[in-house]
Amino acid sequence: MTRIAIIAGSTRPNRQARTVADWVLEHAAQRNDADFELVDLADQGLPLLDEPMPPSLGEYTKEHTRAWAERIASFDGFVFVTPEYNHSVPAALKNAVDFLYAEWNNKAIGFVSYGSAGGTRAVEAWRLIAAEVQMADVRAQVFLPFSTDFAENQSFEPSDGATEALGPLFDQVVSWSEALRAVRER
Repeated sequence: MTRIAIIAGSTRPNRQARTVADWVLEHAAQRNDADFELVDLADQGLPLLDEPMPPSLGEYTKEHTRAWAERIASFDGFVFVTPEYNHSVPAALKNAVDFLYAEWNNKAIGFVSYGSAGGTRAVEAWRLIAAEVQMADVRAQVFLPFSTDFAENQSFEPSDGATEALGPLFDQVVSWSEALRAVRER
């Protein structure tokens, strides 16, 4: 069965990433075309990148890197739940991506983003990063503006449109993940 990780991409106190990721997982769990699993960066114990060699060499020297690599390698695709910080990506999630290389290659990625502009600027930056680590980003996206999906910019209350947008996102991530399996097996 195709395995998709839903990655809660923020570690800061009072973050919304876990709440949003739980909502994504709740809807993903209603599907029977893939196994979805929540991966919370706050639980991974990754320090600021501390490997001496570039990740493209795959010469991981730290136990936390080897554990992270094994975890990420086990998935066929990803949904990043990403906030937008200062018109770009959150440092914790970027750091987690930067630890690895081959483990991301030839896998699908989709985005659920949030922020003042729905996190769209973060996703634009993520699409460039995904290309560099040889991930296939899907077109469907769920964006959650603070003004429409968060009461008083704090309490997550997804709109009907946001919930409806999850279906196409899941469809594309699952189908691309399955299609890329042949590439990964070469």
